[in-house]
Amino acid sequence: MDTIIGYLNNMFASLPRTEQMHKLKQELLGNMEEKYHELKDDGKSENEAVGIVISEFGNIDELVSELGIGEHPKEELLPMLTEMETEEFIAAKRRSGLLIGLGTGLIMVGAGLLILIASLGENGFMSSVFSEDAMSMIGVGFLLVLLVPAIAMFIYSGMRMEKYKYLESGFHLPYHLEADIQQRQSGFAATYMLSLIMGVSLCVLSPIAIFVASAFGDDASSYGVVVLLAVVAVAVFLFVYYGNIRGAYQMLLKTGDFSKEKKEEDRVIGAVASIVWPLVTCVFLVSGFVYDQWHINWIVFPVTGILFGVFSSAYNILKGKDAA
Repeated sequence: MDTIIGYLNNMFASLPRTEQMHKLKQELLGNMEEKYHELKDDGKSENEAVGIVISEFGNIDELVSELGIGEHPKEELLPMLTEMETEEFIAAKRRSGLLIGLGTGLIMVGAGLLILIASLGENGFMSSVFSEDAMSMIGVGFLLVLLVPAIAMFIYSGMRMEKYKYLESGFHLPYHLEADIQQRQSGFAATYMLSLIMGVSLCVLSPIAIFVASAFGDDASSYGVVVLLAVVAVAVFLFVYYGNIRGAYQMLLKTGDFSKEKKEEDRVIGAVASIVWPLVTCVFLVSGFVYDQWHINWIVFPVTGILFGVFSSAYNILKGKDAA
């Protein structure tokens, strides 16, 4: 097959590297590979099988002429990714997932520390040294200290991924590289499924901390919220980190979230998210600083998450009906 692949690459070397041409090449290679294995199963030698395949499929001039591919010299040329480029992209997505996951976790831990220290102040902890207001300000200080590296991680991650923005305009993968990525994606599926199960399980079980803390009195319920935020932070890290790795494979193979239909859905959902989540954060901060509702205002995040999930699902269903 190496001889056949090399011959096919030479035939297509002088032709436009367009999406149409790439599909033609992949289809032709699949047919040649199928014919090659049939000949080998019939007892043909390596040289005989290669010679017959090339003689039957080797001339594509008539097919190219019928499709009118050569009549569009100005059609946009798409880059053919190399093995090194794909490996660098997958590694970059992995690092990006790690940084974004850690950054998100730091923000949630900071919010948890704010609630914890404010609650300790309300319950008289170190009242001889710090007033209740001072304890609240210390909690805000911890939140801001953790917020700074989190934002830095987001910015750094985004800047590192900028070099791969050209992939959104389209690209091609060599046949052997596409097959290799498909195999790696299949091998990663079990790991991703396990991370998804663990993350969902942690989210479902996290409210138990509030119920257990409430059993010790209303004053202790805020400590349960701190534990809940810490558990959810771990779950979010699992979603982001392993989701980013899965997203790298999907983007290279142009499947799942990176299919043409899904990109349109993501644009709408992303636009709504860019408005909703900053507003929710403002509500959280205003209700805390102005109205001193730190013990309950955290609930805006899970409620918004649930409502946003319902909106996303409803939008996808309606889009599916429209397409049908």
